[in-house]
Amino acid sequence: MLFDNHVHTAFSVDSEMTAQQALQAAQGLDLGLVFTEHYDCAYPEAIDFTFDPQAYWKQYEPLRGENLRLGVEIGMCENDEERNLSFISQVPFDLVIGSIHLLDGQDIYYEEFYKEKEKQAVYTQYFYWMAKLLRTHSFVDVLGHIDYIARYAPYDNPEISYGTFRQEIDEVLRAAVDTDTVMELNTRRLKSRLAQKELMPVYKRYHELGGRYLTLGSDAHSADAIGSSFHEACEMAAACGLQLVTFCQRKREIVKF
Repeated sequence: MLFDNHVHTAFSVDSEMTAQQALQAAQGLDLGLVFTEHYDCAYPEAIDFTFDPQAYWKQYEPLRGENLRLGVEIGMCENDEERNLSFISQVPFDLVIGSIHLLDGQDIYYEEFYKEKEKQAVYTQYFYWMAKLLRTHSFVDVLGHIDYIARYAPYDNPEISYGTFRQEIDEVLRAAVDTDTVMELNTRRLKSRLAQKELMPVYKRYHELGGRYLTLGSDAHSADAIGSSFHEACEMAAACGLQLVTFCQRKREIVKF
């Protein structure tokens, strides 16, 4: 069964989707799910991007099974390794995604972050910290959405363009290979042909450097986004020679579909 390995329900502060809504949508698409709620302990205090893992487990563990696994998406920031490791040790998560949502303590979701900053400098900083933090967070299973910044950066061309950032992206990919971290192909932006075109060289290079596995994740915060662009993602994975996997009890499982 194909799995959507990156889904947020009401345990994430930015989602109101119920487990039942998510499961119903996935069933209609013949997909398995991994819930991956936000835990970002370095986030500015105005918004709490954390959750109670015990409450999460108590509510959702009865639903956990062949078609549903329970995970977490942790925000990787400097000096947060111990807090993140302590958090994920509290319950037996099936999957831990490591992602970057902040730079210089600011949320890169907001346009204000980019004011008076050139793309070259911002993206270089973004990839530098992604590579460095992936090595210090070598306990994560999956690196989330390498192209996250391209969703929100207000530049004329927000793509991560491997040809422009080859050296910086290679450092990220080498860190993933060295730490045996699986890359995620996040499908949020795959409706864009340009995004597909720019991402293909990244994942082909990942394979060249020794990467062999890939998870698919919609990053859904609503039921209608579950499984979005999975057909395109499967074609991209095949073209790059990457095997799709999911996780159960922090162990890789080959996906057959």
